Amino acid sequence: MNKRLLRLHGLINFHAGYFYGQAHGGLSFFIPNFKGVLDMKRMLGFIAVIVIFLGYAFFTETNSQVTQKGQVKEVGLLQLMDQPALKQIQKGIYAGLEESGYKVGKNLKVDYQNAQGNQSNLKTMSEKFVNENVDLAIGITTPASISLANATSSTPILMGAVTDPKGAELVQNLNQPEKNITGVSDQAPLEEQLGLIKELMPKMKTLGIIYTSSDNSAVTQYKKFKKLADAAGVKTKAYSISNSNDLNQVSQTMVQEVDAVFVPTDNTIAGAMSTLIKNADAAKVPVFPTVDSMVKDGGVATYSVNQYKLGVLTGQMAAKILKGQKVKNTPVEFIKHGDLTINTKQAAELGVKIPAKLLAEAEKNGEVFK
Repeated sequence: MNKRLLRLHGLINFHAGYFYGQAHGGLSFFIPNFKGVLDMKRMLGFIAVIVIFLGYAFFTETNSQVTQKGQVKEVGLLQLMDQPALKQIQKGIYAGLEESGYKVGKNLKVDYQNAQGNQSNLKTMSEKFVNENVDLAIGITTPASISLANATSSTPILMGAVTDPKGAELVQNLNQPEKNITGVSDQAPLEEQLGLIKELMPKMKTLGIIYTSSDNSAVTQYKKFKKLADAAGVKTKAYSISNSNDLNQVSQTMVQEVDAVFVPTDNTIAGAMSTLIKNADAAKVPVFPTVDSMVKDGGVATYSVNQYKLGVLTGQMAAKILKGQKVKNTPVEFIKHGDLTINTKQAAELGVKIPAKLLAEAEKNGEVFK
């Protein structure tokens, strides 16, 4: 036993003797007696038990904290900009994760970043996730997903609301993604949408299509929709904008030349929907968007992908990846049938008659804004 241990042993004996003496009357602990020695040994044994117990409790608590910390998953959530449809997707993602057992503040940490429509912000925020070594990154919209893909080839990435994953060069094999990227597409049911417009606008002569030329998803949908319209004998006229600043002037011209307007999934126009609706309402021209939240903002009707449900599916897929499922074993998901959403107030103001069967369908399976 070294000197330090001997001093510690002596100190413990001294204090034990002191406590014993206090318990048996003043300084009696200095008087050697056999019974006192036995009592002192019992006390030392008791103290040793307490020390061992406290040490075990401390070790157990520390080990538990480390284990819990290791169980917390970290997700980077990158959103392109603020607009109603994207907010619904974001809410759905949180809900889908929680339904699958991942709750923020319990076993999940989410680093939410909003790029405010700025490409430089997207790059910086994507790199931030990589530096933080997140377990999973989610991109809401095509630009956000592309930015994440450019930042890492190893961290799992989920696309939330990417209309054309192959066209965006994010995934080539939709059934068995070959890289670190999979997700849920927001590809709208365009055939259903065209059929709806034809049914509600039987006397329509020209259908305007407005989209943002720099939005890959919007351009893809415009081309597909135009092809469908041509095949159905519907005359269309296209109008493109470069950014939201163009929307007022372009839409003013458009509503004077068409009988109705179709809007593909377009983040720029969705963020400035009030401008389009103001000009369309002034000319009594109904607008048919592909997103349910844009109907709420003044569109007449749509067969659309429910943005909240899309977010829930994305969150559920994220949970599978966090639990260990490989990206290559997680096919890209598509929503096959759209939900019917109708704005009855807007339809009435523009003189668009909604058949009872469509209204009943929207009330049962979709949504009706009054």
